Amino acid sequence: MHLRAATPDDRELLHRLLFEAFNWADEPALTHAQMEADPQVMHYVTGWQRPSDFGTVAIDEAGDPLGAVWARVFPADDPGYGYVDVDVPELSMAVLPGHRGRGIGRALLRAVADQALALGWEQLSLSVEDDNWAASLYTSVGFRVVGRNGGSDTMVLDLYASDTADAHG
Repeated sequence: MHLRAATPDDRELLHRLLFEAFNWADEPALTHAQMEADPQVMHYVTGWQRPSDFGTVAIDEAGDPLGAVWARVFPADDPGYGYVDVDVPELSMAVLPGHRGRGIGRALLRAVADQALALGWEQLSLSVEDDNWAASLYTSVGFRVVGRNGGSDTMVLDLYASDTADAHG
């Protein structure tokens, strides 16, 4: 596996991964049509890559994508599901089926934490639905629950207090 910075050319990949992120459970939460019709969902990828957007893509030896994590800053009047503040980028992340459970997600989180620190951010946030197995990954790298939004926890990673930015094991 190799990691690379996300680019404007990754919009279609991020769109595909956003669908995976919303459909993590055995029963799909959204169809493609429902996702594309919902501005609250689509604002995670619409207009990618804005000047404040950043992320990391995991690829295999052949250059095929395995997963990605990306961050966006949302205004208070158009918040994401894991919105905390205009000064806290919100993460979206997914690893493609068939590649999960191999440490790709952990590597992506560490890489995006490094990116965030290099860009001067102090925190990252995300939203994770109840029963999503990824919550244990987020907790293991230092995310902590700071609130609730419907059936999801809002979590924050304090970049200067975590091991994600300097541990690449």
